[in-house]
Amino acid sequence: MGKKGKKEKKGRGAEKTAAKMEKKVSKRSRKEEEDLEALIAHFQTLDAKRTQTVEIPCSPPSPRLNASLSVHPEKDELILFGGEYFNGQKTFLYNELYVYNIRKDTWTKVDIPSPPPRRCAHQAVVVPQGGGQLWVFGGEFASPNGEQFYHYKDLWVLHLATKTWEQVKSTGGPSGRSGHRMVAWKRQLILFGGFHESTRDYIYYNDVYAFNLDTFTWSTLSPSGTGPTPRSGCQMSVTPQGGIVVYGGYSKQRVKKDVDKGTRHSDMFLLKPEDGREDKWVWTRMNPSGVKPTPRSGFSVAMAPNHQTLFFGGVCDEEEEESLSGEFFNDLYFYDATRNRWFEGQLKGPKSEKKKRRRGRKEEPEGGSKPACGGAGTQGPVQVVKEVVAEDGTVVTIKQVLTAPGSVGQPRSEDEDSLEEAGSPAPGPCPRSNAMLAVKHGMLYVYGGMFEAGDRQVTLSDLHCLDLHRMEAWKALVEMDPETQEWLEETDSEEDSEEVEGAEGGVDDHDSGEESGAGD
Repeated sequence: MGKKGKKEKKGRGAEKTAAKMEKKVSKRSRKEEEDLEALIAHFQTLDAKRTQTVEIPCSPPSPRLNASLSVHPEKDELILFGGEYFNGQKTFLYNELYVYNIRKDTWTKVDIPSPPPRRCAHQAVVVPQGGGQLWVFGGEFASPNGEQFYHYKDLWVLHLATKTWEQVKSTGGPSGRSGHRMVAWKRQLILFGGFHESTRDYIYYNDVYAFNLDTFTWSTLSPSGTGPTPRSGCQMSVTPQGGIVVYGGYSKQRVKKDVDKGTRHSDMFLLKPEDGREDKWVWTRMNPSGVKPTPRSGFSVAMAPNHQTLFFGGVCDEEEEESLSGEFFNDLYFYDATRNRWFEGQLKGPKSEKKKRRRGRKEEPEGGSKPACGGAGTQGPVQVVKEVVAEDGTVVTIKQVLTAPGSVGQPRSEDEDSLEEAGSPAPGPCPRSNAMLAVKHGMLYVYGGMFEAGDRQVTLSDLHCLDLHRMEAWKALVEMDPETQEWLEETDSEEDSEEVEGAEGGVDDHDSGEESGAGD
């Protein structure tokens, strides 16, 4: 009895300790959010100094990823908002608004009073009413050292006709998150999934919300049927039949202390109103035919002509214990909802679309880790190998093999990795993840994103376009040389000094802490 009593006491003691620890972590998480809220408030004070809208012709935006690139519903314009950039030591977030004029091939920076706070990994959806509206929900802010995170749960609308931002406050909406997906469905915005992360913990979501564009109210949808498991970064698109398709995405779970296991999802689901009722929804598992993309995360999605969903790039990480290996992609796929079928996007012009960048062992001779991208010619295979630590603490060994042009899509042939003519220029955007995509007048535009070269994260600022009707060849509208990008080795400098730097700075792009403060 005495032993049993001791065991029970010990059990209760362990429970108490766990509860205390949970309380501590929760308290620490709240403290993190308070610290970041103060930093966000500082930036908003700086933004509040703007009293009128100013449009400034400018050079193309600085490198970034996890921004949003949207199509103006009435004009030949693309709208770029937000995003992040990392220079090796410090992270930056943006709330700048850029407009790209497709016909004139020109960029304009639009400074508007009282914009949303700086963020990345948000969602932006354009609807046509009122001369065009750009709706933005959620996203992420982080401290300059990239170790503390704040997830927004705010909803904003940019009125394109008047070039004014408005924050729309409505209760009952989603919790703070990033990596979620949002689409316009009839007179509603439908939002799915995403994740929330603090220094020590994270949670992925599979909930569904609807925002009514007439009443400006949120409602929670509770679809019947078996739907997707919690995830972020999935494909979400509206079908011609009025349903919503969700494909793929990424999630992770803790398998033991300080060890997380990531999952690249490759399942597909259809969300649709049940019996035509808009207050009752149902999930259905789908099994599309055709050649679907290999499992990956960080891919980009846009709506192509004929209501097809276009799928581009991404990265595939293979996890083994505490290390990662994988490859970046620049291949194209189309999903045809009418036929429930995947197609690989093959160009009729230059043969190559896919270059592999593998991650592998450490130690590479100096000079072998030069980043390569876009139209720069590659003289034979270039191999770079480095070891880095990912943001979740896992060790990432990166081995990149930059080859001459290879074949497109799947299935892959046995000689896929073989080199063709060394020295020929690589057509189109280089392999990357987290790029921005938009389609206007049957032209696909790909901007920015990132890839890894050795111990560097290369953030891109190039812009490429492809005629989706002809499918002949990519055209480079803005090129960049990744070797010219600043990269600072990591230091053990004090966080406080980093925060001061992040809050001050200059006035333009990522040289500007005033315009950019932190990132993910």
